[in-house]
Amino acid sequence: MQWEEAAQGFAAMGSEARLQVLRCLIRAGKTGLTVGEVQDRTGIAPSTLAHHLKFLAGAGVVEQEKIGRSVVNRACFDHLNMLAEFIVSECCADEMRKAANDG
Repeated sequence: MQWEEAAQGFAAMGSEARLQVLRCLIRAGKTGLTVGEVQDRTGIAPSTLAHHLKFLAGAGVVEQEKIGRSVVNRACFDHLNMLAEFIVSECCADEMRKAANDG
């Protein structure tokens, strides 16, 4: 994952409302939720919710699929896992390097 892609993903989660929507979709699992179901669970106004979902989808952390007259939204677990791996990939590297040099 490149820096720009990671920054875009983390920026998408940078508002309380978008983070709430994303957590709601994560809880729903792979089946996802319609916009109406997300609205019922979060209480976010429909027009605002549509904006947040579009922003999350643009960053690749949510996918949207039109099924009949509904749009089903799902968390992109693979992308979210890549973001998590990106942020912790160098965890403790300085400590390990120091320990190796001191050893």
